Amino acid sequence: MEWQAPKIERRKSRQIKVGSVLVGGDAPISVQSMTCTDTLNVEATVAQIKALADVGADIVRVSVPSMEAAEAFRQIVKAVDVPIVSDIHFDYRIAIECAKNGAAALRINPGNIGARHKVEAVCQAAKDHGLPIRVGVNAGSLDKDLLDKYGSPNPDAMVEAALRSAEILESHNFVDYAFSVKASELNLCVASYELLASKTDAPLHLGITEAGGLTGGTVLSSIGIGMLLSKGIGDTLRVSLAADPVEEIKVGWAILKSMHLRTRGIDVVACPTCSRHGLDVVGTVKALEERLSDIRQPIKVAVMGCIVNGPGEALRADVAVCGGKNGHSMIYEHGEMMGRINNDEILDRLESRVRALAQAQAQAK
Repeated sequence: MEWQAPKIERRKSRQIKVGSVLVGGDAPISVQSMTCTDTLNVEATVAQIKALADVGADIVRVSVPSMEAAEAFRQIVKAVDVPIVSDIHFDYRIAIECAKNGAAALRINPGNIGARHKVEAVCQAAKDHGLPIRVGVNAGSLDKDLLDKYGSPNPDAMVEAALRSAEILESHNFVDYAFSVKASELNLCVASYELLASKTDAPLHLGITEAGGLTGGTVLSSIGIGMLLSKGIGDTLRVSLAADPVEEIKVGWAILKSMHLRTRGIDVVACPTCSRHGLDVVGTVKALEERLSDIRQPIKVAVMGCIVNGPGEALRADVAVCGGKNGHSMIYEHGEMMGRINNDEILDRLESRVRALAQAQAQAK
């Protein structure tokens, strides 16, 4: 019998609804990103949202810094199918306008949204339009009184910022809210989420803010988000990268797939290659991921350079190729060797078999 990883027991959280997407409770952990276009450029923003949805974004956040942008936001929401969260800082009136203009949720930062009556006004707008609110605490914008009290951002300060916003919302019988407590320092961020998770049943949006570029940010986010998910903490996530936001979605899904929390599309197992390789592993993997980016069904593909580990990995893959000698490689399907093919046939053969399996899965549902 094949070894199975222990199932992660998720923290019990209440559930909210962001557009058509359930967050919290027993809902799948959703993957989010944020547009980096100028919101006033409706065409470019819509195109980016659609690109994000194509690679698996469940929810997309859009920054709305002005009333003019709030009008553009209205047009954007009408042009896309994925739920759109309006990201609001400083001017609470923009949040109210976005609630009217089709937002699926409102994100506010308690460190810069202002006085209690402003939070209350946003709360009322959310109630009027049936929207949830994410209280997004950030270590870089904590209230001055909290910095004076604690000396610097720490888990206690982060959690206090979140909970006192919740107190305002709950005083108006509003419980459709989620929290995030993000920091760029990994250990501070993780400790803040752990502390908050012990004090509330609200859904938690995970993320390491300002994590860095594609490589460094991927590593930092994968470690931090992975640590929390392994403890059952987290209901939705965003991988924050100084890169094309499409990469954020890809990394987010990769984290969930690696932890067996969600599946989507092909899962490629590939060796790091060495002088024994009998096929171009790097080129094959890159081309396969590009060719099969439209596949939604979960299919495991192994691309192995030689017979050292290749046959073993092939046993656990839906489709596999293992490099051989003299320009020929072995093709496997569901662990069974199907024959040998020329290396220049590998890509077409793998793509064909993956598409056939995906179609069979789709028809079986």
